[in-house]
Amino acid sequence: MDNVAKNLVPLKTITDKTVFLLGVGVSFLHIYFNIIDIIPGLWQNALHFSGFSLLCVLLYPFLGKPGEKRSSFFISVDLIFGLLAAAAAIYMISMEDAIYERGVRLSLTEWVAGIILILSAIEFTRRTTGWIIPVLIILSLSYVGWWGGLLSGVFKFSGLSAETILFRSIYGDDGLFGNIARISSSFVFMFILFGAFLLRSGAGDFVVNLARAVAGKTVGGPGLVAVFASGLTGTISGSAVANTASTGVITIPLMKKVGFDPKFAAGVEASASTGGQLMPPIMGAGAFVMASYTQIPYTTIVMVSILPAILYFATVAFYVRVEAKRVGIGTVDDQQLSAMAVIKEGGLPFLLPVTTLIGLLIYGFTPTYAAGISIIAVIVSSWLTPNRMGPRAILEALALGARNMVMTAILLCSVGLIVNVIATAGIGNTFSLMITNWAGSSLLIAIALIALASLVLGMGLPVTAAYIVLGTLSAPALYSLIADAQLATLISRGLLSEEAKAVFMVAAPDKLDLLNQSMSLPQARILLESIPLPMQSTIRDLALSPEAATYALLSAHLIIFWLSQDSNVTPPVCLTAFTAAAIAKTPPMSTGLQSWKIAKGLYVVPLLFAYTPLIGGGFLEVLEIFIFALIGLYAISGAMQGYLENTLGMPLRLLTMLLAITMLWPATFFVHLAGALGFGAVFFFNSRTPGPDRTGDKPQSAI
Repeated sequence: MDNVAKNLVPLKTITDKTVFLLGVGVSFLHIYFNIIDIIPGLWQNALHFSGFSLLCVLLYPFLGKPGEKRSSFFISVDLIFGLLAAAAAIYMISMEDAIYERGVRLSLTEWVAGIILILSAIEFTRRTTGWIIPVLIILSLSYVGWWGGLLSGVFKFSGLSAETILFRSIYGDDGLFGNIARISSSFVFMFILFGAFLLRSGAGDFVVNLARAVAGKTVGGPGLVAVFASGLTGTISGSAVANTASTGVITIPLMKKVGFDPKFAAGVEASASTGGQLMPPIMGAGAFVMASYTQIPYTTIVMVSILPAILYFATVAFYVRVEAKRVGIGTVDDQQLSAMAVIKEGGLPFLLPVTTLIGLLIYGFTPTYAAGISIIAVIVSSWLTPNRMGPRAILEALALGARNMVMTAILLCSVGLIVNVIATAGIGNTFSLMITNWAGSSLLIAIALIALASLVLGMGLPVTAAYIVLGTLSAPALYSLIADAQLATLISRGLLSEEAKAVFMVAAPDKLDLLNQSMSLPQARILLESIPLPMQSTIRDLALSPEAATYALLSAHLIIFWLSQDSNVTPPVCLTAFTAAAIAKTPPMSTGLQSWKIAKGLYVVPLLFAYTPLIGGGFLEVLEIFIFALIGLYAISGAMQGYLENTLGMPLRLLTMLLAITMLWPATFFVHLAGALGFGAVFFFNSRTPGPDRTGDKPQSAI
């Protein structure tokens, strides 16, 4: 399969040619204000929205599906609407100073332009992502303007005037052209463009071929090829669906050919492709949003995400190996590829730019600048291969990058309308308090509530939008619970600072003597809960070091970010699994159940973020957690499949699951070691057990 040709669109019609030229122009515009000359943020974001408004109306029709033939009349109507939206965006930003001079009063023309702008954002989001986000936008805007005043209790909100709502929606820091739009117009676009250049240079072919060369000759090779290829493709594409579509057309038929159940093959591809969103250094758009929200350097987020990403992909690989052993699949006989030959033939356009990108980020360059230099590295390195990128190829990559960004750009701009309402009305703090009250002091219950909310949101929202909304609503509560767990540990060990003790004395003078006594962790938590909430926050700020507080905040956001991925693989709406099912020709819902089972790492690894120092711990501490978690995840795979080297009976399955929990549970080194040794004994005993006769029919899928 030629990935280069597959990602290009033939220029057969006037619309195709217009999209091509407009895409090139939009990409050049973004390169200009991200790399060459900085312009004011509102202007950058308005131009960003304007360009993608025009691309949206050409690629996503008002009626019908993208790619379907349209009459010239409907194309003209769509184009006029796009031009109106683009003109309204530019006009509103050009009138900002005049509006302030009038005391934040809008003229009739500005009212018309503003309404067109809001309606176009709603309509473009409907075209690209469906009805859920438009409905949420309408509910949000009407909440602060009307029906919020009709409520009682904590969600009651006295209505704002229509003029105030319109002004804040456009000019607010969290509005249509606010912080999230800035992330979209800078970091996200430049990395999507970088990925387009990699694809155009032939890096997609290299990724799949390298995966086949490295993993193809192992047990269950084609399944491991899917895991490996999807992980590497995750450094190129920020979309799990696009990842599935690009690598799945190769890996799913290959898995079916050697004997994997079609549903299992599709589930593996969907699960592995979902992991592409978690794979450093790009990690989709969520990493940039996280960096903006938390003010934690992007490089820090990427570095701490390496080992968790490995754990996730290892989990999927373990399922593949166990299933391959269970159904008797060996290696692929027709694999003649050599890893060194693949690297020599087409590795430079992938390895050199990615290495350049990582090096520049570590050295301290901004992500946008690093992406720009890495794009140049793609072009230069392509000239060391047969697939040299000339002017035509460069223009095609520019157009491809803009096309790939349309949905993300529209989404990230428009979701600002929701986030602006959340910030204005204080819904985020209210929701966080609700989670805290419902969960009590239980971090596990809070994570379960957030997981449920992410699944519900993910049924209608793309992953990035689900993370933005859920992070805004629940991150403060989750951070407080994680930080309080650290604070309770300090109290139980008698390590509370003198400043924190002074506040404690004011809050609960009758319990000050308890701080000088040794106590268990549950006792420390009970003592902490006896302090009023505002005082708890003050004690937390004084007791925790800045580094500990930073990693507690990062852990909270990473938990939400990981959980927001589950909508890709969890029924009833799991687009990544449905895409894989279409390739495998399997029932979508049962394929979704398979992918949900295989992607269990999405739920296990966030628990490590919450309960262990996997994020922010010392080197040896992190290494210990990683190694035992790796073994524990393999044990979970075997227990769920009912197979290791041979069939596991129910007693051994339960024992294996118990040993897995022992290795993953926050405990001492010796407890973890005991779990690992116990699993080693089970594995040895199971490998000595006679297996089923492989000459007959192969068993069906375990679930």
